Amino acid sequence: MFKSSFQYHSINTNISKDSSLKIIIAGGGTGGHIFPALSIANALKENNPSIEILFIGARGKMEMEKIPEAGYQIIGLNIAGFNRSSLIKNIDLPFKIIDSFLQVRKIVNQFKPNAAIGVGGYSSFPVLKYCQSKGIKTFIHESNSFAGKSNILLGKNATQIFVASDGMEKFFPKNKILFTGNPVRKSITHIQSSKTEALQYFSLEENKKTVLIVGGSLGSKTINQSILNGLEKFKANHIQLIWQTGKLTADEFVKEHNINDGFWVSAFIKEMEKAYTAADIIISRSGAMSVAEICVVNKPVIFVPFPYAAEDHQTVNAKQLVNKNAALMVTDGDAKNTLVNKTIELVNDEEQQQILIKNIASFGITNADEQIANAILEKLI
Repeated sequence: MFKSSFQYHSINTNISKDSSLKIIIAGGGTGGHIFPALSIANALKENNPSIEILFIGARGKMEMEKIPEAGYQIIGLNIAGFNRSSLIKNIDLPFKIIDSFLQVRKIVNQFKPNAAIGVGGYSSFPVLKYCQSKGIKTFIHESNSFAGKSNILLGKNATQIFVASDGMEKFFPKNKILFTGNPVRKSITHIQSSKTEALQYFSLEENKKTVLIVGGSLGSKTINQSILNGLEKFKANHIQLIWQTGKLTADEFVKEHNINDGFWVSAFIKEMEKAYTAADIIISRSGAMSVAEICVVNKPVIFVPFPYAAEDHQTVNAKQLVNKNAALMVTDGDAKNTLVNKTIELVNDEEQQQILIKNIASFGITNADEQIANAILEKLI
């Protein structure tokens, strides 16, 4: 009745004898999981080029495209998360979970990793759970200030847990926690472009203020609709936009609104470092990785937390900075009425911008990937 659809032929099993360490990195689903995973992988390879790294993700998700683009091998599990909006869609979930564990068992038994690293996303759970059952060392990176349920369950038997927020001992064993911050891409921690070059990349002018709008890799309908409603106000105040709509709502906004001078609109920004460099002000959701990157680039930001994130952790993420006068926040419910006006006010308030820049600078961590890689390798020696 039930048969695993996994095939293992894509893995290169001809490992050289001097390949001392093999590591699995599991997780994905969004850029907030994928980019930290790649940062950790790159840091591990920089530290020890002989390490062999295999990624495991979920079929059909973003990691299946982004990981190979970065030069790493990935296997996709036949797995899905619990669908809260439509219970009927969960009917085959038990079979997918069983299938994923069968896949993981075959991968682990053939690849024989020395360790597995979980970066979040439902594909990480079966991988780390199976590795723990086999006595393989496991590491967790928890990017948010409120830990996910899978990570909480896995944390009890994890070798070490890397966190980016204080107070995480309420979720994990205190003796296993290491505060590292969230890994940020090298392209962002070591930006090479000048502001002039960045503005030219987006065909924007140097004599106008620029607002960068990012709602996450999937996009934010609330933010997008708020910006759409305020386009005339931006024009009237000579403000230009770099607007990442996200892929879920790209067609709705890009086709209609990418024809105006001063508005660069796209579903995805490939060279995010240029967008950060060009921006004077940022509007963003407050997922953990967005917060980490904005802290590193040290720009004034207005956060619009996604209110339906697990345990409302995006609001918690934003408030950690808002309470230190290092960022501003508009709730999702207020965004359509207040976001554009608040943005224009900030654009015109140089003193407030400088306060935010000064205070957010202390939260930027540029070497989290190195800290995590070093800590993992120390445990494997």
